[in-house]
Amino acid sequence: MVRIFVDSGSSIKQNEKEKYDVEILPLKILIGNHEFDDGVNLSMEYFYHSLMVEKCFPVTSLPSLGETEKRVSEFVAKGDEVLILTISSAISGTFNTLRMMFSDEPKVRVIDTKSAVGGIRLLLEEANKYRTESAQFIEEKIRALIPKIRVVAVPETLEYLYRGGRLSRSASVLGSLLQIKPLISLDSSDGTVKVLGKERGLKNAMRAVAESLEKYHCDTSRGIIPSYTYGRKNLGALIEMTDKKYTAQMREYDHLDPAIACHWGPNAFGYIFISVD
Repeated sequence: MVRIFVDSGSSIKQNEKEKYDVEILPLKILIGNHEFDDGVNLSMEYFYHSLMVEKCFPVTSLPSLGETEKRVSEFVAKGDEVLILTISSAISGTFNTLRMMFSDEPKVRVIDTKSAVGGIRLLLEEANKYRTESAQFIEEKIRALIPKIRVVAVPETLEYLYRGGRLSRSASVLGSLLQIKPLISLDSSDGTVKVLGKERGLKNAMRAVAESLEKYHCDTSRGIIPSYTYGRKNLGALIEMTDKKYTAQMREYDHLDPAIACHWGPNAFGYIFISVD
């Protein structure tokens, strides 16, 4: 049997484990002097209060390595093969660390998805089509799909990108004064954060995200994942200006987990989908 693990950077919730037949490795989140397991013992209310009201920016780190080794080894001891799909190695050290940890275990394959949140969800759905096949076969299917994953999103404010070290203070201040909204993506070739473009004002940015579905040749047969942080207002407005041929294929909204949401800040919004080419 093939067992699949993802880390919580996938934004797959603990109550979705059975739905996707998946094991979740929670990233660690430090808020002040308190450490939490992402998606396990950190409530969204406490997280956003700390982030927005107390202005306490979280520090994220790898899942518990001891617990990860124990859980994976239990499946291997039963004769199972294990696939671990990690958040992009360009934004987290999880992939490289786990690859080294299991380098001598032939039954364990660690895959750099070069993606995050809904992108990993889409890859997991692809993997689940072939769960009766070998781990090698499933890995080949996943790797073939990775270059086609598209993530296009916009933060409502640049404050949190600056606080997370993703943006310089001068760029943050200038961008805020000019109401510049960057369209941000994860480059599917190397998993790095990439600015696709810059728009003046929130509505123009929403329109650019809506048009990205056509621009990047969205494969509607595989569905579209609308994602957001904190409130749904901006995402709702985005969906209203999106062509109905795309909105008909949208899933439930994905409220991003704290490990990713802390870098976007509240009221960010975007689409995650698969390109046909």
